[in-house]
Amino acid sequence: MSNLEFDPHEYTGTLDKREDHAPGDVAEESAGHWVLNANLGLGFSVVLTVASFWAAGAHWIWGPAVPMALIVLAIAQMGVHLVYFLHITTGPDNTNNVLALAYGVLVVFLILAGSVWIMAHLADNMMPMDKLMDMAR
Repeated sequence: MSNLEFDPHEYTGTLDKREDHAPGDVAEESAGHWVLNANLGLGFSVVLTVASFWAAGAHWIWGPAVPMALIVLAIAQMGVHLVYFLHITTGPDNTNNVLALAYGVLVVFLILAGSVWIMAHLADNMMPMDKLMDMAR
């Protein structure tokens, strides 16, 4: 005979505070929590955007380091958007979201790399400008 028949806290198939959670698993939360997260994400986004404009316009950063500072701030901005607005976490229920994001990044990379490759080959195979001008006469 099983102990589950006499267990007052019989397994119901839903998660409660007594059961284990998977890493990244999000428990049910109140609406206030979602509003707080959205406002926190908005605050981080505004701060990073203002920091980007400041880094581009201020002369406190060494000139050649400005592009690297902007790249770092842009990557941080992408991280904020992924976590706070797209809700990409490490939970098992986010596998499809992460795969869709990875596929989108792959497609964008292939399009950009292919375009640069095609333009480089076009530039290599193009007739020199002086010969092109002689043909036009």
